[in-house]
Amino acid sequence: MDYLRQHYGDESVREYLREFSETFYAPLKDDLKQRGLIALKEYFEKLYKTEGGEISMTFSPDEFILQVQACPAVEHIRKNGHPVSPLFYETTKTVNETICRDTPFAAELVEYDPQTGRSVQRFYRRSSQ
Repeated sequence: MDYLRQHYGDESVREYLREFSETFYAPLKDDLKQRGLIALKEYFEKLYKTEGGEISMTFSPDEFILQVQACPAVEHIRKNGHPVSPLFYETTKTVNETICRDTPFAAELVEYDPQTGRSVQRFYRRSSQ
């Protein structure tokens, strides 16, 4: 991440994450299109159970809010004495936005603490205009 940022700029990191996410998260994106926000809720429940992160959720068919107390990846990076990239938050922001692109839903990173990775992520139904 820092290699891309240092050699090609911040936007190169976002572009890489978008391209990666389009492929890696294609099944999740398809599930989101088919079943709605419940697909994301189930995905994050499983993910944080596996990674051991503490989360809380607020869910309805039109809005899903995920609160992460501390990002397990940030904790792992810091525990091993490595610096966390200043663009690490993009692994949440850009990835979530890419998963939601071309679906009835949108994503926003409402809050993010770069020291702990604590975040509030909001997914919501786009208004039909």
